[in-house]
Amino acid sequence: MPLRVELKPFERIVIGESVIINSGTRTSFLIDGETPVLRERDTVTAETANTPVRRLYFCVQMMYLKNDVQRYRTAYLGFIQDLHASVPAARTVIQIINDHVSGGALYKALKEIRKLMKAEEEVSVSA
Repeated sequence: MPLRVELKPFERIVIGESVIINSGTRTSFLIDGETPVLRERDTVTAETANTPVRRLYFCVQMMYLKNDVQRYRTAYLGFIQDLHASVPAARTVIQIINDHVSGGALYKALKEIRKLMKAEEEVSVSA
């Protein structure tokens, strides 16, 4: 079933290893196939991966976009350990993330990590 995507003017989307930039008008299109897709707002760059949660997200994002779990596996395991050490209360969510990654459901893993990122942002705002 095709994925319907609507983009605002000048919004970006990553499809596989390509970045698509919308023109000056709102547009929609369908993506049919198994190519990984992420909106720009759902991406983390190497420069912004500055917390344990964001580093884990960046790693899983690369696994997803490059379709290469093995290449990033060692880094991923290190980031999981860092996250366990820095946020021990997130043990259940970390297990869910790990189950998704182990099962190849990388997009679902990214969604779970985004929940941790949101909680992390809320804590830093209130501090």
